[in-house]
Amino acid sequence: MRAGNNLTVVLHSKGNLRLEQRPIPEPGPNEVLLKMHSVGICGSDVHYWQNGRIGDYVVKQPMILGHEASGRVVKVGSAVTHLKAGDRVAIEPGVPREVDEFFKSGHYNLSPSIFFCATPPDDGNLCRYYKHNANFCYKLPDNVTYEEGALIEPLSVGIHACRRAGVTLGNSVFVCGAGPIGLVSLLAAKAMGASQVIISDLSSDRLAKAKEIGADFLLHVKKEDEPKDMAKKVEGMLGCMPQISIECTGVQSSIQTAIYATRSGGVLVLVGLGTEMTTVPLLNAAVREVDIRGVFRYCNTWPVAISMLASKKVNVKPLVTHRFPLEQAMQAFETTRQGLGVKVMLKCDKNDQNP
Repeated sequence: MRAGNNLTVVLHSKGNLRLEQRPIPEPGPNEVLLKMHSVGICGSDVHYWQNGRIGDYVVKQPMILGHEASGRVVKVGSAVTHLKAGDRVAIEPGVPREVDEFFKSGHYNLSPSIFFCATPPDDGNLCRYYKHNANFCYKLPDNVTYEEGALIEPLSVGIHACRRAGVTLGNSVFVCGAGPIGLVSLLAAKAMGASQVIISDLSSDRLAKAKEIGADFLLHVKKEDEPKDMAKKVEGMLGCMPQISIECTGVQSSIQTAIYATRSGGVLVLVGLGTEMTTVPLLNAAVREVDIRGVFRYCNTWPVAISMLASKKVNVKPLVTHRFPLEQAMQAFETTRQGLGVKVMLKCDKNDQNP
């Protein structure tokens, strides 16, 4: 550890968010020290700030926020061979701590002991300097910006959701919710061959953004709408029932709509997290052989995402609607809390505030 300018966003407890100086860490043998560049604010960051917990994950000690991030290597650990100082990298925030059955089977995201940035008690990377396992830092090609690198994290959720759903050439897909995760699910579905994607939301602004990035149909819902009616609307707009539904809200009525809307023999993937207990028409899904699948973060998505961005098959740039220097983190968090725009990006490098 050494002293230096390492301005850091720290959540001390529910509602108590602070900007403070922390020592610059020293990378271990398999780690790299990064000068952070761009870090996106996630709904989970705001949820921890506002509520002090998400389910069983409780903030009991000060925790650095941030997990959608990219930066530049400034120092490499003694055992690191594939990265060097000056390399621009995207950071995968989930790093398995042990080689358990989940790791061995390629589902390392399910390993119970996994380290994950900004999930209690593990610190995130919303700071100027951060050290991370080098195997989970991925070199960015020259034509992929730092901000695109940071957006690989949310994009990964969309890729993993679409993989779990089995999205393939010619599919019709229903995405529930047009927040950041609904939008990346739309992008991933399109890139993976979906021919028609319909997306729903309460907000016409969010639906406008969905249209901008390639949605074929927009379904504007209201709180009082009946799930069965909404499902009929989906079928009417698509001209058929969707083979795949991707639920990104966690809201009970939306999950119900997704079940009713999905074609018999199809798949519903649950991405959004709501209350622990939810009432759904399970029998409807069961007798129509609608598979309901869960999603927990992602695994093995960074290389794919980088290829998709470098080849311009996917454009995540329109998702960034607000930018703040790290010093204005409080305003950035407030902007996100109010639900303004889509993705708020914090710029951590004083000398380079470019995308």
